[in-house]
Amino acid sequence: HKVLLLALFLGTLLYAYAEAAVRLLLPARRKAVGGELVLLTGAGRGLGRATALEFARRQSRLVLWDVDTHGLRETAAECERLGATVHTFVVDCSKREEIYGAAEKVKKDIGDVSILVNNAGVITAADLLSTQDHQIEKMFEVNILAHIWTTRAFLPTMMDNNRGHIVTVASAAGHFVTSFMVAYCSSKFAAVGFHKALTEELSTLGKDGIKTTCLCPVFINTGFVKNPSTRLGRILEVDEVVKELMEGILTNKKMVFVPSNQRFALLLER
Repeated sequence: HKVLLLALFLGTLLYAYAEAAVRLLLPARRKAVGGELVLLTGAGRGLGRATALEFARRQSRLVLWDVDTHGLRETAAECERLGATVHTFVVDCSKREEIYGAAEKVKKDIGDVSILVNNAGVITAADLLSTQDHQIEKMFEVNILAHIWTTRAFLPTMMDNNRGHIVTVASAAGHFVTSFMVAYCSSKFAAVGFHKALTEELSTLGKDGIKTTCLCPVFINTGFVKNPSTRLGRILEVDEVVKELMEGILTNKKMVFVPSNQRFALLLER
C-alpha cells in the first residue's frame, strides 16, 4: 500500500513538472476580454478594485458590486478614467435577496454577464470560541453562499450560450489550515470545493465553453487585518496577486496559486 502511494505521489509530481515545462516552452494562448460584460463583487477596494482596473485597461464593460458606496464610486471613477463603461450597484453580498434583485436589474437593463468574478469576502481572525455567532454566519454568507447565489443567477444564460467564465476568489486557507481562523478556513475550503464541483459538473454536462478559475493566494495586505502574519507564508501585495489572477483568467487556468510553490506544498501534504 505504501509503495503504491509513493508511486502515485512520484507520478503526480513528475506530471506537474512536465506540465510546467510544457507551459514554459509553449505559453498558453491568451483570450481577449475587450467588450465582455464583467461583473465583480467586492469591487470597492483591495483585490476587487485592482481586478476591475485590469479589466478596464482591457476595455471590458464593467458591473461593479459592493456594500461600500464610497469605495464603489472611487473604483468606478478610476475605471472610467481608463475608458471603461461602468455600472455600479450597492449590494450586500451576505443577503441572498439583494443578490438576486441586483442580478435581475443587471440582466434586464445592461445585458448578459459573460465573466463573473466572485471576489467579495470577509474575515475574522480569532479562536473558534471567541468568534461570535454572527461573525461565523457572515463569513459563510459572503465567502461561499454569495458565490452560489451569483452563479445561480448568471449561469443559465452562460449555459444557453455555452460561453462564459466563472472566477472564484478563494484562499490558500481553502487548502491549508491555520490556527485562530477555523470558521474562515472552513468557508474557504467550501469555496474551493464549490469551484471544483462546478467545474466537474459543467464538464459532465458538456458545457466546455464555460471556463472556471479559482484563485488561492496566501494572505494579502488589503487592510482587513492589522499587522497580519501567518505560517502560510509571506504577506502578498495586491498588485502581484491580481497579475497572477488576470493571467489565469486570460489563459483559462483552473487553479491559480500565489505564490505558485503552494501547488507543490499541497502535493507533499497529500
